[in-house]
Amino acid sequence: MSEPTFEEAREELAEIVAKLEAGGLTLEESLALWNRGEEVARVCTEWLDKAQAVLDEAAEDGEDADAVDTLYTVLETL
Repeated sequence: MSEPTFEEAREELAEIVAKLEAGGLTLEESLALWNRGEEVARVCTEWLDKAQAVLDEAAEDGEDADAVDTLYTVLETL
């Protein structure tokens, strides 16, 4: 199975959080969801780290400062 996109992983994580917050799950179900949530959160973090590295490299290379600043702003909102 291929790695999900950032958006897919973020959506899955949001669904997991909603299920956990809603309650009504057995302990085993809650633990399984929690563990899956940790896996998905790691995927999201990896995507964000990759994006940060690309932005850092662009900033170091002196690329369009306004475009890099805009991308940094977008990244911070995720």
